[in-house]
Order: sequence, then C-alpha cells, then structure tokens
Amino acid sequence: MKNIILIGFMGVGKGSVAREVIKISEYLSLDTDDLIESMENRTIKKIFEEEGEAYFRALEKKVAMWLQASVTNTLISTGGGFYRQENLKEIGTVVFLDSPFDKIIKRIKNHPNAEKKLKKRPLLNNLKKAKELYNERLPQYTAVADIIIDVTDKSALECAKELLLKVKQDA
Repeated sequence: MKNIILIGFMGVGKGSVAREVIKISEYLSLDTDDLIESMENRTIKKIFEEEGEAYFRALEKKVAMWLQASVTNTLISTGGGFYRQENLKEIGTVVFLDSPFDKIIKRIKNHPNAEKKLKKRPLLNNLKKAKELYNERLPQYTAVADIIIDVTDKSALECAKELLLKVKQDA
C-alpha cells in the first residue's frame, strides 16, 4: 500500500472521506493542515493573519518533504493549495475530490458546524474571490490527479469505497 493524497478545494470533504477510508481499510490518516497547526501551535487562520500566505505555503513545503521521507501506507488529507507541492507524486497516489463550487458551499452551509467550518477557512470570507480561486485551481487539480472522484451528492462512505476501488485498480 502506498500513500493516498487527497486534494481538492477547501470544504469539498477531504476530511470526511478520509475518516471513512480509515474505518474500512488498513490505512492510517494524516491531515497536512493539522500537522501545520501542531508545528506552529496556532490555527491556520492565525498563521494567515499573522504571517501571510507565503509563510503558510513554506510550512506546507516542509510538511511535503517530511511526508515523502517518512510516511507510508497513509491517507493524507491536504489543504486546498497543497496540490502545488513539487514532490506530490513522490509522496503517493493523488486523488482529486471534485465537486462544483456551488455544491461545496452548499455542503459547508448545511453542515451542523457551518459557522465554525467557514471561520476555519479564511479564503472563504469572500465568496466571489473564492469562486475565482476555485475556477483557477480546478484545471490544476485535474492536471496533477492520478484519480478523480466526483463527490457531488454522495456520502463520504460512498466516496471512500469508490476511492479504495480506484486506487486498487490504479496500483
């Protein structure tokens, strides 16, 4: 089993799918944003506010290098911009969780912790800018993905099962 890297726009459900994958497989799970928050002992939002995006992206690079050198047999959920890491393919199989922007926003807003989820994602404060970012990233996500899974209107468990099946076929 090699690593699986989940990429996709913020709020698409990477964490939810990851939790289901680990329930039904032998994979362990890591989240790059959680690793960064642990390294810095502060939230992603605080890092962005206090240091800016460039500093945060440098932390992502540090995490990417560590993942490549030290992690195997793990499902890795990533932040929305982590897909830009140059060593992504060396870390593992890249799986893009895809859904239209409006469905992602609807998914977040319908979540029981919607307010907390929106607060956690500073780049979603301005939906017009967020949609532009989504449109910019969509072809980039597709270009780096080994596997694409449309998560629209599917449960996290359905997506997890499809992911594991496609990763097995891709191996």
